[in-house]
Amino acid sequence: MKRRWASTVGVLGLCTALAMPVYAVENNTKTAEHHHDNAISGFIDYQELQKSLKQIEANSKGVVQVDVAGQSHEGLDIYTARVGTGDKVLLVQSEIHGNEKTGTVAILNLLKTLSNNSKASQQIREEVTVVFMPMMNPDASEADKRRNSLTWSEVVESYPQLSGATPSWNYLDRGISQSYDYGANPGFDVNRDFNPDLDYVPEAQDFPGASDEPGWFITPEAQTSRDVYKSLQDEFGTVDVFVDLHHQGLYYVDGTNDPVTLSLSAQFVPDPSTPEGADYAEYADNYNYDFSRQLNLLAYNELQSYGESKFTNISLYSQGLDLPGTALGSYALNGSGTVLFEVRGQTQSLGQKEKGQLVKSVERGLSGIIEGVSDGSVEELNPEAYEDIPLTAYRPAF
Repeated sequence: MKRRWASTVGVLGLCTALAMPVYAVENNTKTAEHHHDNAISGFIDYQELQKSLKQIEANSKGVVQVDVAGQSHEGLDIYTARVGTGDKVLLVQSEIHGNEKTGTVAILNLLKTLSNNSKASQQIREEVTVVFMPMMNPDASEADKRRNSLTWSEVVESYPQLSGATPSWNYLDRGISQSYDYGANPGFDVNRDFNPDLDYVPEAQDFPGASDEPGWFITPEAQTSRDVYKSLQDEFGTVDVFVDLHHQGLYYVDGTNDPVTLSLSAQFVPDPSTPEGADYAEYADNYNYDFSRQLNLLAYNELQSYGESKFTNISLYSQGLDLPGTALGSYALNGSGTVLFEVRGQTQSLGQKEKGQLVKSVERGLSGIIEGVSDGSVEELNPEAYEDIPLTAYRPAF
């Protein structure tokens, strides 16, 4: 596997049976004030999400199906919105980190487009099935923070076999200056709670784990994503594409002074067929890095097609990662082509500033992927061209 490394970027900032949705649930977790000075009212909160999904589903006249896939730690519904009837299935999730909000808005915009009566949308729906999970971690979204609020004692209560085990490495129970006070309200980074073994049951000997080891499915949010994924496997045989929508800090396109608008990536674990990926050898027949690279090229090429604009400030996220505890790493090992979106700026650093452009970047990149999978043009792309996408750099060039 040809691998490129970004020397200055850190690691990834990365169901139950489907039931009918319940709307207009009173939201008791909404906070009156946020823990930073940046306005975020322009983004979608939980109640607005419920209202929008209900309206989109009704206006679609059966084209969009909204379901409740599970509940968050604090009991808020986690929704799926499904559109299309094709044999090729794409799963797209957003806001597994609650302070990374542009993907949710982009998903709602895409649902409206994909469910309209245009010939193009009808053709796409005939070829693909797209399942969106627009707000994976509603508790954290409402509190405008990265992690959920599950405590370790609650985990042990659910899994008594973990009594006496050291809390997992992704559990934060200490405060962070200039950010959310997890000392007063601890919680887990949900996007480190995934495991390539989708049937894994937590065992004490696997704790506390580490960033380069699998997770445990101990959070209800990760369990819900996993169960949606498994239900699609049961229905379609495989989940062809998985896209995870995130935010990152302020970075630059390597060799330039241009701030990155969006970073992409296809690589989250070493190739299981190589010595570096020997720990994942049992998944070698499923792993398809070339297809992941082609999918990333769809998004990159679509954004580059807009000519001289900030939409062209696209780079590759850090490569050479070994993160099986992320959804992207686990689902890649289970046979999905994977794409990471990392938009510039979290709510703490940027708030809703440049929201319109950043949302449109995600929307256009996702559209490129969906259209390329639908019409088969993804198969015409040379995966090696992925290696020519510029890397992300921590500092601008001088």
